[in-house]
Amino acid sequence: MKPPYRTEVGTEVGTEVGTGVVTEPVNPSPATGLTTGLTAELVTDERDFARLGPAWDRLYRRCAAATPFQSHAWLHSWWLSYGRRGRLRLLVVRGGAELVAVAPLMAVHRPVPSLVPLGKAISDYGDVLVDDEHGERAVDALTGGLAAAARTALIDFREVRPGGAAEQVYDRWCGPRRRVGDSLCLELPAVPMDELVARLPSGKAQQRARAKLRKLTALGVERHTVRPDEVDAALHRLLALHRLQWQGRKVTGEHLRPRFHEHLVRSVGPMVRSGNAVVTEFRLDDDVVAVDLTLLSHRLAGGYLYGAHPRLRERKADVAVMLLDACAEHIQGGGRAALSLLRGNEPYKHHWRPEPVVNQRLLLARRRTAPLLSAVVCDVAARRRSKELLLRWERRKEHAGAGGT
Repeated sequence: MKPPYRTEVGTEVGTEVGTGVVTEPVNPSPATGLTTGLTAELVTDERDFARLGPAWDRLYRRCAAATPFQSHAWLHSWWLSYGRRGRLRLLVVRGGAELVAVAPLMAVHRPVPSLVPLGKAISDYGDVLVDDEHGERAVDALTGGLAAAARTALIDFREVRPGGAAEQVYDRWCGPRRRVGDSLCLELPAVPMDELVARLPSGKAQQRARAKLRKLTALGVERHTVRPDEVDAALHRLLALHRLQWQGRKVTGEHLRPRFHEHLVRSVGPMVRSGNAVVTEFRLDDDVVAVDLTLLSHRLAGGYLYGAHPRLRERKADVAVMLLDACAEHIQGGGRAALSLLRGNEPYKHHWRPEPVVNQRLLLARRRTAPLLSAVVCDVAARRRSKELLLRWERRKEHAGAGGT
């Protein structure tokens, strides 16, 4: 059976330097019987990436599944800080002058030749954008463009939130494909703080949470939503406080690097102006003692990063309760369904009885690249097995230590 797509994209994954190449109109898909009337283009020039901003933002607003990590401000800034020359691969689908779908990807050569989402480790979700108004037509065109763009590479969509737009591409893919679990995220319902407290498992736990909220009020902790023109200065304070709070303790090293600082300051200002982020400062005795960055999208809000002065803990203020209270206020009235605690299975998150939501890794191959898919699936299984064995060994070590005391 012939592949249903005839789109030709004229840039190989391994090419070091390329320019965007406009393709032929995408053929009708036998699965739908519809003539899409759409065209796909592979954009490989970062100057073209920058110029896509206004059209990208309009598409973002028409894609209900989008998370803040698919906004143009976030991804273009990420590319400026982390991208490598010659690796950019943006598959864009147009209907006339408007974008109706985008797959923001880059080429990598290790461990196998692949097209992977932009954003990588500092983004909690990866996905494509699809115009909800064009539905299946846009997905068909995007799928056909990806099949042509991949050629000798695997397409490896990492960290796709369940219900993400990339799942529609996966469903329409005609070649070899596999779905495996990726990172665990924990989610709470997008409800007021009083309702989050009511979710706690016992009356005593609820009383303690309310006491911690009263303690913040008694201390005189005040919060202030940062205006767009104040964002850059507030983010510098956030990063300085973040470094201070983790001084002498294990911390995500990337958060301390200049390239991350540059990315955050460059991206968040535009995101605040467009409603995709909110920055909150907390003051005590007229001093800024904490700053929080919460990211927002159609369906969810997520606390991304914060910095807090050690004197808050010295004054017996519960920083986690303080931040959750502020985040719960930000999501009111937005029609969002989830307050995401983002990636990570830290014990303190479970105090609030969140729901576990496992991100998906969607692997797409053509017949010629099926061995690459098999290699990645085997690697995933081996890593998972190694983690399980390490966890068992650590538990046995703990039990042995406990038995000897």
